[in-house]
Amino acid sequence: MVNNIIKILLLVVIIVLGYLVFESVMGPVRFKKEVDKRSESVIQNMKDIRSAQMAYKNLYGKYTGGFDTLIGFIEKDSIPVVRMIPDPTDTTFTKTIRDTIGALSVVDSLFANRHNFNPEDIRYIPYTDKVEFTMSAGIIEKGGVDVNVFEVLAPYSVLLKDLDEQSVINLIAQKEQIERYPGLKVGSMTEANTDGNWE
Repeated sequence: MVNNIIKILLLVVIIVLGYLVFESVMGPVRFKKEVDKRSESVIQNMKDIRSAQMAYKNLYGKYTGGFDTLIGFIEKDSIPVVRMIPDPTDTTFTKTIRDTIGALSVVDSLFANRHNFNPEDIRYIPYTDKVEFTMSAGIIEKGGVDVNVFEVLAPYSVLLKDLDEQSVINLIAQKEQIERYPGLKVGSMTEANTDGNWE
């Protein structure tokens, strides 16, 4: 009888240990898979914001730091359609004339290929309860020249808030250790750069 109880207890211990070993391997794998999935959605929003910011700057000469302004621009503004034609008076064929032939709405011009695109959604970090990206815009001086800049941030502490706390802490520490932003970002408020930190 005692022998059978010991066997059952050993079997339970083996099952528990097996489960713990399995979880120690699969936990980080599941975490990384979820981080990658969420990052993909955030990156798409950041690319949309960057496209809208670039179009806004082309039209108004600067970036905007406000989502209301940027979303209003996407929904209501138009981008001129310009045709470049050779200057007929130029015999070297190096000069061109810019001829505005019409205008396209920003949403049709930039986001025509996006199904179910809603401009209002670009302000929110995916997988959060409508938490907005942190967006800034301004002017910095580089080499004696004023340069327009913008930056959009999505910290891991917000994006991954509902995932395993220790895994999130480890990921943030890992990024800080190599002096990288602990999250996803596009643009920079210190450099003339519109790249994302995933590129």
